Amino acid sequence: MREHIEEYAKRLKLSWVREHYHEVQAETNEKYLLKLFEKEVENREERKLNNLLKQAQLPKTGSQPFQWEHIQIPQGITRENVLQGDFIDPKENLILYGGVGTGKTYLATLLSLNAIHRFGSRVKFFTTASLSNQLIEANQNGSLPKFMKKLEKLDLLILDELGYIPLNKEGAELLFQVISMCYENRSIVVTTNLQFGQWNHVFGDSIITEAVIDRLIHHSHLLVFKGDSFRYKESLLHQ
Repeated sequence: MREHIEEYAKRLKLSWVREHYHEVQAETNEKYLLKLFEKEVENREERKLNNLLKQAQLPKTGSQPFQWEHIQIPQGITRENVLQGDFIDPKENLILYGGVGTGKTYLATLLSLNAIHRFGSRVKFFTTASLSNQLIEANQNGSLPKFMKKLEKLDLLILDELGYIPLNKEGAELLFQVISMCYENRSIVVTTNLQFGQWNHVFGDSIITEAVIDRLIHHSHLLVFKGDSFRYKESLLHQ
């Protein structure tokens, strides 16, 4: 009988039930079934969450609370809206602008984690240079349509460190395709140390640069990070 139960549970894709049904005890058949279903749902939700976290490939973060004092937040959005990912459902973007080490990547990571836990959002984190290189590689080996379909399924795309490394012509054009695909369909968070007027140094083409900025800033919020690098101040404290 046990073999039949496990076989039916396998066919019904009840993985928790198949492995643990004999451990559950209850006073009635109804309570027994209820416990089985509850545990199966909990197990599926946990697996889904773990898969979303794995797919997001977020940087590791510390446990310290985020410091907002040095950030200018525009009207129309609050700290809570940013941190809780409330901008994702209306397909709005965030531009996190400021110097190196001021917490832009940390905030992008925190809000991504919250979006995954709170909404079950599909998130993917890239450095801008890494995404550009992956797009070029996919384009050259013929897998670009498949790669783009994966990006289309996202709710939130993180483009970190825009401005640190200039892109070549092919990479800039492919990145523009991604941003155009996301426009008004999914949210993008960009972290950058460059003012918009300097983005041409990254994309190398004034027309592409203008088109990228136009799509990103429409339905967007600009958060300005001021102050010195946290990593630099921390190193001074340790000294």
